Amino acid sequence: MIDKLDASLRFHQEALNLRARRQEVLSANIAHADTPDFKARDFDFSSALAQAVDRGRQTQSLSMTATSSQHLSGSGQSSVETELMYRTPSQSSLDGNTVEMDVERVNFADNAMRYEFNLTRISGQIKTMMAAIQG
Repeated sequence: MIDKLDASLRFHQEALNLRARRQEVLSANIAHADTPDFKARDFDFSSALAQAVDRGRQTQSLSMTATSSQHLSGSGQSSVETELMYRTPSQSSLDGNTVEMDVERVNFADNAMRYEFNLTRISGQIKTMMAAIQG
């Protein structure tokens, strides 16, 4: 039972971490819209989430025992490592910059909305679990 709850919360944790990372990447693209030769970057969210979930499944079966107070804890905190790819612009610019502000704004707003949805979803799950526990 606890494993299923942990897996569900872990999924949302990974999704929120990746959404936050994508927001940083999109923000950097927007910030460098006027920088000559800047190449817009992004990553495939769905494949990164699938990799993060698979990585979480692999590490769940491992248990770490600390024999000293100076050992690092095996908390399973995931580091958001994503392969950033360069975005191909639909219209080239003279200064070599590949940032298209309309595309970046749409992606930024979409990612922010999905981040809020994930927060709302996990909040609802926690409220449901608390109601079940309290009776």
